[in-house]
Amino acid sequence: MVDYPWYELIRGLELEQGDLLQDCMRLVLKPELASHLDESEVAGPYTWEKSTGVIISQSCDLAQGRLHDVLFCGVYTPEDTFPDSTSKQRRDRLENIRRGREPGYHLLNKCALPGVEHDFLLVDCCDVFSLPLDFVRAKAERDGPRARLLPPYREHLSQAFARFFMRVGLPADIPPFR
Repeated sequence: MVDYPWYELIRGLELEQGDLLQDCMRLVLKPELASHLDESEVAGPYTWEKSTGVIISQSCDLAQGRLHDVLFCGVYTPEDTFPDSTSKQRRDRLENIRRGREPGYHLLNKCALPGVEHDFLLVDCCDVFSLPLDFVRAKAERDGPRARLLPPYREHLSQAFARFFMRVGLPADIPPFR
């Protein structure tokens, strides 16, 4: 079996799909914002939250500066994603995710690169956020080394994200053949 590395260590402001960025500052709107219809009343119904994200935006769009914002999906440990599960339940769930049976999640392999080591991680395709391109570039340059998914794993992530969003729910399906 040929060993294909999952990640490379990258530094600098060059961004690509599959870059993992730690401590992204996200604006989180509080639920009570829905009751504020007048913009003048919207003083503070938000908080700032740090989270790890993986870039989902296409590398070519990032390189050519065609985007104002970079699209991310949130990245979490299995323990944070399924805190009430036993280790066996978590293992079973991770196996289902690995096999593509839970389209809202995508499993990333462990990383042993110095300075960016991590265990298995889950990309949550339901947890999508964006940050301004210039902000992300400056953050990437300031933060130092980061892990970047390599082909074919980067494309596998992109395909998992696309499959999640291209699902079509039919109002009435063809009944099962028995």
